[in-house]
Amino acid sequence: MNNIYVIRALLAAALFGASTPFAKLLVGEILPWLLAGLLYLGSGLGLAVVRLVRDRGWTPSGLANGEWPWLLGAIFVGGVLGPLALMFGLTRTSGSTASLLLNLEAVLTAVIAWVVFKESAGRRIVLGMLAIVAGGVVLSWSGGDAETRDGVGPLAIVVACLCWAIDNNLTRRVSASDALFIAGAKGAVAGSVNVVLAFALGASLPGGPMLLGTLAVGLLGYGISLALFVLALRGLGAARTGAYFSTAPFIGAAVSVVLLGESTSTAFWIAFVLMAWGVWLHLTEHHEHEHVHESMEHRHRHVHDAHHQHAHAFAWTGDEPHEHWHRHEAMVHKHPHFPDIHHRHPH
Repeated sequence: MNNIYVIRALLAAALFGASTPFAKLLVGEILPWLLAGLLYLGSGLGLAVVRLVRDRGWTPSGLANGEWPWLLGAIFVGGVLGPLALMFGLTRTSGSTASLLLNLEAVLTAVIAWVVFKESAGRRIVLGMLAIVAGGVVLSWSGGDAETRDGVGPLAIVVACLCWAIDNNLTRRVSASDALFIAGAKGAVAGSVNVVLAFALGASLPGGPMLLGTLAVGLLGYGISLALFVLALRGLGAARTGAYFSTAPFIGAAVSVVLLGESTSTAFWIAFVLMAWGVWLHLTEHHEHEHVHESMEHRHRHVHDAHHQHAHAFAWTGDEPHEHWHRHEAMVHKHPHFPDIHHRHPH
């Protein structure tokens, strides 16, 4: 079932998860607000270059007029507020604890997707979310490590998770468009805003090697990771993409222990087991029933599968995948599926 989208979500998780301990290393050297800005600016600039090379020049975004409010909202909440909350939280929380708390992003993403956007929710998904929440509670209430000074740091990371959960659901609305443009626009705008605000507060740019290193971490951990996440949203929906992406903190925690030499406690490992169980429940979820496709028109990269049986108004060479505006006629059928851009139906 949509294995390519699952792989994209897991790759996005791996890149983002590994970036958190590296960001932790940089927190002591760069002010949190400036660091947040540089990480996103690195992703925006890097993806702009990638897009220019791919398209051999600048090309239009392809977003419809009605999609811009969703993207701008995602940029502000997830690209400006979220990174700032995370960077502040990292100054008062260990990298391993912060990495595990980031699992709450998946929970909040799913709750918003279910309640606001009416995505489907099976028992395994709900149970998995409860396991992740339990792990977060154990980690936050027990003082799971010596470096976490008080509840302010973990609370800031929870706020970052909420920002990204809102961002994920807003981005889902535009996920059929160019993933590089969406991720690059988020990085460029959010990075510029945070850097300007940091300068206004008296921050100054770090030296050349540290600046380049920070931009590189941003490109990999935020830019390429986000582009892969958008592609996964296209095929899995917000709640399930968030579930797969929740493997990121495990990768971050492992890197923190190895790279930073951080110690772990009993509470840390209890939380780890609970969260790992929750992720496993997500990864093994199965969703199949008879459903109705309403007629619709949109544009995205596709092949002529069961959902794309249409004629072309232009000379088509038979090459696949390809991209153009196309119409989906109403139909009823049954097969395993996720709430992707073609399966946003009520249950």
